[in-house]
Amino acid sequence: SLYVSEYFSQSAQKLSFYSWYGNAKLFHFHVPEDTVLLRWLLQASRGKGPECTNMDITVHFRYGAPPVINPLGTRFPANATVRPSYNISITLSSAVQNTTFVNVTTPAAGAWFIAAHLPEAAGRIEVKGFSTPCPYMFQADMFVLRLTDMPVLEPGVAMPQTVVSPAKPLHVKVFVPKHAAGMRFELRSCVTSEQKACAVRVVLGSITLPQSFQRIITCTGNVNCSLALDSPPWEKWLQIMVESLGAATASVSVEMLASFTACRPGSTSSFLNFSSLNQSQTGPRPGSTGAAGSSALTTGEALRNASNQRSFCLQNQPVVREDLDVVSVRYRLLNGPSVPVNVLSPTVLLLSLNTGMDSGGSLVVSLLLNKTSVGPANATVVACVSAASPVLSLNATQNCSTAFFQGYPLSVSSSSVEATLIVLYPQTDDWFLSLQLICPKGQGECNAAEAKVTVFAYLTPCFNDCGPYGQCSLLRRHGYLYAGCSCKAGWGGWSCTDDTKAQSVGVQNLATLLLTLSNLMFLPAIAVAVYRYYLVEASVYTYTMFFSTFYHACDQPGVAVMCIMDYDTLQYCDFLGSVVSIWVTILCMSRVKKILKYVLFVLGTLLIAMSLQLDRRGVWNMMGPCLFALVIMIAAWVHHGVKRKHCYPSSWKRWVFYLLPGITLAFIAISVYAFMETNENYYYTHSIWHVLVACSVAFLLPPRDKHKKPWAWSQKLTCRYQICQNDREELYAVT
Repeated sequence: SLYVSEYFSQSAQKLSFYSWYGNAKLFHFHVPEDTVLLRWLLQASRGKGPECTNMDITVHFRYGAPPVINPLGTRFPANATVRPSYNISITLSSAVQNTTFVNVTTPAAGAWFIAAHLPEAAGRIEVKGFSTPCPYMFQADMFVLRLTDMPVLEPGVAMPQTVVSPAKPLHVKVFVPKHAAGMRFELRSCVTSEQKACAVRVVLGSITLPQSFQRIITCTGNVNCSLALDSPPWEKWLQIMVESLGAATASVSVEMLASFTACRPGSTSSFLNFSSLNQSQTGPRPGSTGAAGSSALTTGEALRNASNQRSFCLQNQPVVREDLDVVSVRYRLLNGPSVPVNVLSPTVLLLSLNTGMDSGGSLVVSLLLNKTSVGPANATVVACVSAASPVLSLNATQNCSTAFFQGYPLSVSSSSVEATLIVLYPQTDDWFLSLQLICPKGQGECNAAEAKVTVFAYLTPCFNDCGPYGQCSLLRRHGYLYAGCSCKAGWGGWSCTDDTKAQSVGVQNLATLLLTLSNLMFLPAIAVAVYRYYLVEASVYTYTMFFSTFYHACDQPGVAVMCIMDYDTLQYCDFLGSVVSIWVTILCMSRVKKILKYVLFVLGTLLIAMSLQLDRRGVWNMMGPCLFALVIMIAAWVHHGVKRKHCYPSSWKRWVFYLLPGITLAFIAISVYAFMETNENYYYTHSIWHVLVACSVAFLLPPRDKHKKPWAWSQKLTCRYQICQNDREELYAVT
């Protein structure tokens, strides 16, 4: 045998702490056909800074679709089927790097996925730039060992082969045709080179994670071994591995034979189905019987062929796949949403999900039974959703499983007429829905009965669009697209249906009121600015108060939300107003000349607007203007002090009752904003930030110029002599 090794690699990704599926980093690989050994090389590393601590990295594996994971232990939506993912843990302790190997023998060919993430996120809101998070990197590489000349076992033809030694197992493959109801594998004429008792182990099928359904038989002596498989995977290559259990130097000669049981499908599809499909899209044509005539004719054909149904192992129902959008598919039955189900043979619907881009959503199958169509009152319609091949023995065993796949069962009856199944991240394959009528007292009671079941099947990115407390996000890894739900207001779970930690409506209203009404604390600052003739500064504070109020009213995660304009616009205006408010306040405190102050106002606002457009959440967008304004203020104060030859500001009352309280409030506000905010306490810590910043502005604004009197509306409105003031010489003249 000739083996070829191949190597596949993807770029490393920076890991994140887990709060929703978007934090998991996904790797997508394709395993070629005839692969006998798969080896994953997993490399994890971390930074060298003091902020880097010991960390556990969880790595999940799955065949055919992204792994369905639940690190937070939340609830999945009702009717969702969940099977635990296969995962390992990689620990980064004293070593900066960790290398781990994972071997998979005889892996299934096709798409394989790896998802890696850090433990649960702490929930603290970190300001970008205040702290440096430790970088944890993860990279997955794939090595495969592929057999280039794997022998092909032809159905019905015995093939002699030799197992050279236990260290070199024999690999063969057989192609399973479509409509194969069963497969029988036989191993006979087992002879060893040392004329001893023959001992071999035969493994049928490939490994698929998280669950593997390989069939294993052990043959000893000269007795022939056989294994029967029900519903093998259609139109796929099935790997068979034969291992010798004897002496290391002895070879084993065997003869293998594979045979299939053909399934004769019955179908209700005809040219009239496609004619009715065209009519449903373009409307009935004049003179035609339309869909009603087609349905009547189809019913007539079904009645005429009722005597031949026993010769069919299944009844095909034609299904049209309609692609709506990315990871969004609707399945439409040509004969209408209602399908006939009888006791003689299962009714099978094909749900094609084999494009390679369908595994990133949720497959939803809903059944609705027409009560009037069921003959016996205690009859039940049993259904099974399976991949690769349909289940054809529902009436005999009622076991929803095929040769290498455990299906998902459903049932409807007169007492429970509705049933829904949600398959999260369905693997890439052809999926089948099998339905059959079951009578508990025996098949004879239901021979003439036929139930009508309405079937709704579709693929959606997020089930129920993540509900009212979630947002469906489309994620991408290279060219592969998949979807995940980001929950809010304390809700959790795969589809944001877990209300264990959910906020009540009262808490949501309280959070909205605190975050919006706390901005009204800018009213004292606006009043002080207007009273002291700082009209430009008052305008900036009014702008900040307005947009901060409506931004937080739009930013709420729950039901108490009001957006007066686009969310991104509100957020940008809120950030811009906050930084510009700090900028103009510090420049106002510097007491520079008016022309210079207003030039700095305009120039600084333009530069702040540019920097916020580049990086809205960067800490230097706020700290940069603050530090530059502080430098200008200190330089101006030093200049005033040197010019006057005493400390500036000169009044101790100004320092004690205004500057020190304002500076203290500003420092407390920055500490709360940078180090105390979390997802849980955000609504009241950020409200405290609003109050502290607004109060500090009111304290820090300097007094008005000496030559300006307070607002005297009576003097400006009455007609009489006015005393004019000369700003330079302070001389008074009566005019």
